[in-house]
Amino acid sequence: MKKQAGRPVKKQLRKTRTRETGSKESISRVLDLAGARSTTSTPVITLLTDFGASDYFVGAVKGAILTVNPKALIVDITHEVPPQDIESAAFTLLAVCSSFPPGTIHVAVVDPGVGSARRSILIRTRGQLFVGPDNGIFSYVCDDPALTAEVFHLDKATYFRQPVSPTFNGRDVFAPVAGALSAGVKPEEMGTAITDIVRLPSLKPQASLNGDVRARVIHLDRFGNCVTNITPAELPAELIASGAKLRINGKTVRSFRRFFAEETGGRDVVFGIWGSAGFLEIATANGSAAKLLNAKRGDPVIVSTPGSK
Repeated sequence: MKKQAGRPVKKQLRKTRTRETGSKESISRVLDLAGARSTTSTPVITLLTDFGASDYFVGAVKGAILTVNPKALIVDITHEVPPQDIESAAFTLLAVCSSFPPGTIHVAVVDPGVGSARRSILIRTRGQLFVGPDNGIFSYVCDDPALTAEVFHLDKATYFRQPVSPTFNGRDVFAPVAGALSAGVKPEEMGTAITDIVRLPSLKPQASLNGDVRARVIHLDRFGNCVTNITPAELPAELIASGAKLRINGKTVRSFRRFFAEETGGRDVVFGIWGSAGFLEIATANGSAAKLLNAKRGDPVIVSTPGSK
C-alpha cells in the first residue's frame, strides 16, 4: 500500500449502506481521491455569497471544504451580496479576483436556480479557478475576449457530498469540489468540458452613430458611487482633456477628478473619477451620487466628446 504525506492511500472504498452514512462515505471517497493528489502548497479558496452572517450557511460551506482538505486556506470576500443579485456578485468577483495570487479557487454562490436544471460549473481563466452555478455569475470574469476560459460541467458526483441537498449546493457540491481542487485534483477529472455558459449583457460599451458612447451603471457601492462600464479604452485622458462629458438621468457631468478630495475649481456637484476596479465612477464628495442622480443599476450613461454630433 503506497503512502503519501505519512498516510496510506486507500485503494478500495466502502459502499454506502444507509442514507445516514451516505454523507460520511462520500466525504471519505473525496478525501481519498484528493489525498492521492495532494500538493506541497495549498491555494487560497475564496467565498462570495448572498448567505449573510446570521444563519449557519457560511459555516456549513467552510466545514464541507475543511472536511475534504483540513489544510485549506479560506478567505471571505463577502456574504452580503443582496439576495439573488447575480449581477452584483458578478461585478464583485471581477473587481476582487485580480487581488489574489495565481491558482486561487473562487467559490461564488448566488443561486436562485438551486435544485433546478441549471448546471454546476468550474472555469479556469485568469490563472485561477471559479466554481459555482451556471447562471451568469461568472460572466464578467469571462468577458474579456483576449482571455481564454476553459469550462467544465461538474457532473462527477464522486466529488460531491452525499446526499446532495436540492436547496444547498453551496455546501454539497461547490464546497467539496473546491476542497478537492485545493488538494490537487485537476479540473479535467471533475467534469466534462463544455463551450457555453450563461452570460449577462457584456461589459463593453456601445458606440453610437453620432460618435457618442453608450455605457451603463453596473454597480452602486455602499458610498453611493455609481460604477459604470466605461474604461480608459472608451475614455482616454486626451478625450477628458478635450472636454468630454457624461450624461445620466438628464444631468450632465463635466468634472473629472483624480481623487475624491481634489479641488478642481469646477461647480459640478458630481464628478467622474477612476475607481480601483478600473472603471469610471460617478461620485460626489462626502455624499451619495446615486441619491443626487436618482440612479440605479442599468441606467444609461452617455459619453459625449467635442467631436460627436
